[in-house]
Amino acid sequence: MLRARLAVIAFLILFASLHGARAECSNPKMALGVSRVVEIDASTGGIYGSVSRQTKQPTFLKPKEVVLTFDDGPMPWITRSILDTLDRHCTKATFFEVGRMALEHQAVTQEVLARGHTLGTHTMTHPFNLPRMSETAAADEIERGFAAVGLAAGAPIAPFFRFPGLADSSALIDYMRTRGIAAFTVDVVSNDSYIADRSRLISRTLTAIEQRKGGIILFHDIKSVTAKALPDILAALKAHGYSVVQLRAKTPVQLLPEAVAEVTVDDGRTKRRRKQPFYAPVEPDRAAATSALRGYMRKKAGAGNRSSNSETRHQRRSPAAHHQDSIQKSSP
Repeated sequence: MLRARLAVIAFLILFASLHGARAECSNPKMALGVSRVVEIDASTGGIYGSVSRQTKQPTFLKPKEVVLTFDDGPMPWITRSILDTLDRHCTKATFFEVGRMALEHQAVTQEVLARGHTLGTHTMTHPFNLPRMSETAAADEIERGFAAVGLAAGAPIAPFFRFPGLADSSALIDYMRTRGIAAFTVDVVSNDSYIADRSRLISRTLTAIEQRKGGIILFHDIKSVTAKALPDILAALKAHGYSVVQLRAKTPVQLLPEAVAEVTVDDGRTKRRRKQPFYAPVEPDRAAATSALRGYMRKKAGAGNRSSNSETRHQRRSPAAHHQDSIQKSSP
């Protein structure tokens, strides 16, 4: 009986190793690959991509070139599947991670970097109303997001940022310019947040890419349908003559010490009391909890606003305020 169990364990280990081998880039010449790397100098800030009303930076893409981007993760079982697919197609992407998700799944954040991808951020808690928040509160969301992802990664990350819901503002873009942070919107929206059918997602994404002849593509690595559709999407891009451009930062982002200190405190609370993610995950054994999670997040948002008002009355100094003070003191 013991020998039989050991044999089964040995088989599973062998299967896992073979499965991992299939995720490697086995035939680079026949794969989608990476046609070139574009180094972004974020020191002057700005926003890249077409879906924005703000003044945009000139495009760095040629016709039939795409940039693969993934928002909202990491989600271990989905992000790792996507990483495996990218490996099989010998290509690279940029991941815009949410701070609290990165803290919750630090090993996956580190794996994104270890596999050669670019790591940017997507705020700390993914508030959809970022432009409607006070500039100080919004800047804190941005700064704590960078601090959280940077701490989770345990390595330098890119000064690349994407607004939640692509809801940007000139004031926040100006703020990030003072920090040497570039914002990235998109050219092609896959709509994987609203399409649950794999075939529909493949068709919708490829049609949108073809209409624009390339561009920065938006996916989400918290959607299982995205992981399922991605192999066919990448294969089709290769078949239709598209190539992938990888984004790289000229220099890494500089984390604000005040934001790092605050995120470290939050991380400590996470260890004692597990935080819920910013979205409502629907899993086979937890679907009934979805509405309860949404209610929790609404209450959490309300408590956060009351806390913010209380802190303002006590003249709490935020990381963003400290940064603004340093700018003013250094000005002639």
